[in-house]
Amino acid sequence: MSSIKKLSPAIKELRFLMCQNGQASAGARQFIQTAYPYLKKHNPDLPVLIREARGTPARAFARFGTYSRNQPTSCQSELRNADLTPEYGVEKHVELDNLSTTDVQTKVTELLNAPPPSS
Repeated sequence: MSSIKKLSPAIKELRFLMCQNGQASAGARQFIQTAYPYLKKHNPDLPVLIREARGTPARAFARFGTYSRNQPTSCQSELRNADLTPEYGVEKHVELDNLSTTDVQTKVTELLNAPPPSS
């Protein structure tokens, strides 16, 4: 789990979908059991959603966001956090079906280390 530490602030949400008892999702389930505590320890404010449903292929989604101004301002000193609105809409995902726990970790690490989308 040393490859997943403090994540980029551009990552706004992480979602895992998988089958709760299907063999194809076994690697993803094992990864969640071992990685979730470590991930939340280093990223306590990051929403990590885990969804299990019968027959669902194992996948991981990362939602990226940036901040944009609500209103244009001509003076830098007018910029405050209240003037910024998060934009959530750019998602990337990886397929995790039929992968081992090690392969799942590699794919998720690649997803999380992907360059943030340009705005």
